Amino acid sequence: MEDYVYVLDFLPKGRGDLPPFKRTPVVYGIGENQFTFLELIPKRDATFTIGERVYVGKDGMQRVKIEKIKGRVNFEDLTATAHGELPYVINDIVKNQEPQFVKFFNEASAISTRFHVLELLPGLGKKMMHQILDERKKQPFTTFKEMQDRIDFLRCPDKLISKRIELELTDPNQKYRIFTRPPISHESSSQY
Repeated sequence: MEDYVYVLDFLPKGRGDLPPFKRTPVVYGIGENQFTFLELIPKRDATFTIGERVYVGKDGMQRVKIEKIKGRVNFEDLTATAHGELPYVINDIVKNQEPQFVKFFNEASAISTRFHVLELLPGLGKKMMHQILDERKKQPFTTFKEMQDRIDFLRCPDKLISKRIELELTDPNQKYRIFTRPPISHESSSQY
């Protein structure tokens, strides 16, 4: 369950690809814990900005802008605006949850004897992976900045994580999912 989502797009007049009588205001968002794409029904007169963090949990008193969660959607169901904003919003989520993702670097393990989960991060090769493993044995990392200071040529570890999350969200055929839920199949309902 997601308690908070980040707004990817807000359509106050509904989707333009629907007939006028079926158009209702809609918000597309991405959950901050499992990176779940959600279609949301806003409360009357609520307004949203892209990148805004909005409560969608079960506590009705806290849910001031969202009427209800319509359901999960996949990447291809999102608007072009949502597609364009996705990399920036993912990076904001990663930065806002830095301790969780630093912990990932500290605890990531091998998938097999020849392949490590860190190698799934785009742009991170075996040499840098070994540097990360050696450094974390000496002392666990505490921040992204500290990681950059301790590991040669490692720049923006938050962007490595963000790119992996984006890849998992945009490519339904990814074999490994480190940070995201699998996409919903169109045969099943879009139950949240």
